[in-house]
Amino acid sequence: MKLQSGARVAVAGAGALGSAIAVRLARSGWTVTVFDPAGPGDNASGVAAGMLAPVSEAVFDSASREHLAIMRRARDLWPAFAEDFGIPLSRVGVRFEGAETWRASVAERLRGLGLAEADFTDEDWRIEARPALAALRRAAEAAGARFEPRAVADFAPGALMLDDGRTHAFDALVLATGPGARDGRLAPETKVLGPIKGQILRIATAPDGPVVRGDGVYLAPGEIGAIGATMEAGRDDRLPDASATQTLRAAAWALRPDLDLDAATVEVGVRVTTPDGLPLVGWSAAPGVMLAVGARRNGWLFAPLVAGMVAAYLNGDNPGPDAAAMDARRFEKPEGQRAGE
Repeated sequence: MKLQSGARVAVAGAGALGSAIAVRLARSGWTVTVFDPAGPGDNASGVAAGMLAPVSEAVFDSASREHLAIMRRARDLWPAFAEDFGIPLSRVGVRFEGAETWRASVAERLRGLGLAEADFTDEDWRIEARPALAALRRAAEAAGARFEPRAVADFAPGALMLDDGRTHAFDALVLATGPGARDGRLAPETKVLGPIKGQILRIATAPDGPVVRGDGVYLAPGEIGAIGATMEAGRDDRLPDASATQTLRAAAWALRPDLDLDAATVEVGVRVTTPDGLPLVGWSAAPGVMLAVGARRNGWLFAPLVAGMVAAYLNGDNPGPDAAAMDARRFEKPEGQRAGE
């Protein structure tokens, strides 16, 4: 399916992926409306610490271990992307700290990835998530995109229904929302998605310097420091869980005993993931529905890459070398019959 310039495109979801897609499409001449019932930044992308961290993800998240090359390519798009939207990009890197046995396990994982053993990597960067979302929204609106605080209830080419019963004319729907996309109603491929609840602690002051990764925790500097994050697979509630956050506090204190965590606030977000940890990107079996969902905890990292892929699909262009790995319908096809093979 190829859309003509000026076609009406609805984007469901105003997180990192949806916002990046919206501005890319609006700048390319499509008529874009973003639907998200949550307030600005009140989503997993807003709660996130803004990590653009291919090495850390490959080292510490088994689902991401095989995707280091893709994650690096996604990260390498960020300098130009950040400059375009005025998003400050921190390249202070990540330092690994902890007990000798834990650092030995990190060294072993680095070797397994073909990386040099070290207590520091300059490959991992970060941004401030909520200001970045605000910057993307401003750019999207400047390019003509509209944002509406409603959820998409149903879609067929030419007719999009909202949760309040209103129907609007749209030629295509880009599904870039999170937990609400899992029931297969808008796109059957979303049935493979699973939720992951994440809790993060925010503190008024945080140590300067690089992000510190320890056993079961990271400490991220910034305007408001971040200590995170839990990965509670199968949970999609947004209620703070004292037992889980206590584990975070203990891990943080093990690295920095002087941290004042008594006044820390808890933020909760819910992400969704595919079985292999990469997002679904491409046309759904549902007519007119484009998928850009399921980035696990790498929504920010993948945002520029996925936005470019979605624009290419809608234009009928080549979506690039990562299309097969992220093929939206890969879980319904026999091995060896994915896009581009």
